Amino acid sequence: MKKRLLAMLLAGAMVFGLAACGGGTQGESESPAGESTPPANEETGGETETKTIKVGLICIGDENDQGYTYNFIRGQEAATEALAAKGINVEWLVEWNIGEDSSCEDANRNLAEEGCELIINNSFGFEPFMLRVAEEYPEIEFIACTNQASWNDDLPNTHNAFANIYEGRYLAGVVAGMKLQEMIDNGEITEDEAVIGYVGAFSFAEVISGFTAYYLGAKSVCPSVTMKVQFVGSWSDATLEANAAQALCDQGCVMISQHSDNTTPATVAQSNGVFHTGYNNDMISIAPEASLIGTRIDWSLYFEYAIEAVANGEEFDQDWCHGMDMGAVVMTALNEDIAAEGTAEKLAEVEQALHDGTLQVFDTSTFTVDGQELTSALALDTDGDFVADSEEAVFDGAFHESYFQSAPYFTVRIDGIEWLNEAF
Repeated sequence: MKKRLLAMLLAGAMVFGLAACGGGTQGESESPAGESTPPANEETGGETETKTIKVGLICIGDENDQGYTYNFIRGQEAATEALAAKGINVEWLVEWNIGEDSSCEDANRNLAEEGCELIINNSFGFEPFMLRVAEEYPEIEFIACTNQASWNDDLPNTHNAFANIYEGRYLAGVVAGMKLQEMIDNGEITEDEAVIGYVGAFSFAEVISGFTAYYLGAKSVCPSVTMKVQFVGSWSDATLEANAAQALCDQGCVMISQHSDNTTPATVAQSNGVFHTGYNNDMISIAPEASLIGTRIDWSLYFEYAIEAVANGEEFDQDWCHGMDMGAVVMTALNEDIAAEGTAEKLAEVEQALHDGTLQVFDTSTFTVDGQELTSALALDTDGDFVADSEEAVFDGAFHESYFQSAPYFTVRIDGIEWLNEAF
C-alpha cells in the first residue's frame, strides 16, 4: 500500500477569483484572455523571466451550473492569478460539457495533440478514459480529480487529487442541526420531525462519506435528527435534483442538503418553506430564505501546486489530499439572517477542533451500525462496504477517511440514515 505523500511545495498567498469565465460548447477548446504581466525584477530593473505553460481542463459541465464546474472555474482563475505573480503564465484550453463516455477520451486526446503539458479531468467518471490516453502520451501529466486509480497504477504521469470535503460537510451539518434544534426548542417542530432530506448523485463512497459526515455534524447538536437520502443517478441534472428535493419535502423533511451539482435543491427548499445547506457555491443569493451555508473545495490550492511543479520540471504528488488544515476545504458565507443564534460561535469552535485534531468526524463512539459500535472495517465486503486496499481504517477510536488514498472509501451504512433507493 502506497500512502499519500503529504509534501506541499506551496509558496505565496492564494488570491481568490470572483467571477466565472465564459462558457463554450461541447468539445470546444477555449483559451481565456487577460493573462497577467509578471512583476518587474527590482534588482535589474527589467522584467523577470517568465514561463508559459499550456494546461488543459476537461469539465463535465460549464459555469452555468453555478455549482460543481463553476467551483473549478473559480479555482482555475485564482490559480492563474497566483501563478502569474510568480512569473508563470498559464494558457488554458478548456473542454466544456464532456460526458463520462468516449467523448472524454476524445477530449483528452485533443488536448494532448494541442500541446498541453498538463491535462486536468474534473469528474469521477472521466478517469478510465483519461488513463487510456495517458498511456499514449507519457510526456504529458494527467490529473483525475476526485478519483482513485492513478495513485497506484503503473503510469508515472497520472495523478489523483481530492480534498477532505467531509470536514466541510460535518460543519454544514452542525449549522443544519443547530437550526433544527432551535426549531424544536421554539415549538415549531417536534423532536421526531427533525428530518433532513439529502439529494445524492450516486451511492458511491464519495457521496456516502459526505452525507454521513453531514448527518454526524447535525446529530452532534440535535440528538433526535434523522435523515433520508434520495439518489438521482447523475452528478448534474437540474431537473432530477429538483424532483428529488421535492419528493423529500413531500415526505416531511424540513432541511434539504445535497451532493449534486446544481442549485435546484436550494430553490425547491425555499419554495416549500424549509431550509437548505449547499455544496460548491454560496446559494444564499438564489434562496435567501432557505440557504444557511455551504461548503466547497478550493481547487486553486492544488492547481497552483501542480502547475508550478510542471512548469519548473519538478515532480509532484501522485496522490494529493488536504482539508481545512491547508485551506483546501472552505465554508461559504453563513446566512446569519436565518441561522440559529450562536451558530457562528459554534462553527468557530468546531472548526478549531478539526484543526487541532481533538475532533474526529467519524468518531466511532458517535454512531452505530445495526445497533453496534463499529470496531473494524476489515469485516466489510467489497460489494457494499469497502475500505481501500484491505487496510484497517478503524483505529484510535475513529474511521480514518482518505488516510490511505485521497479518494473517499467510507461506505458504512450507519443507523439514523434511511436510503430511499439503491439503484445507483
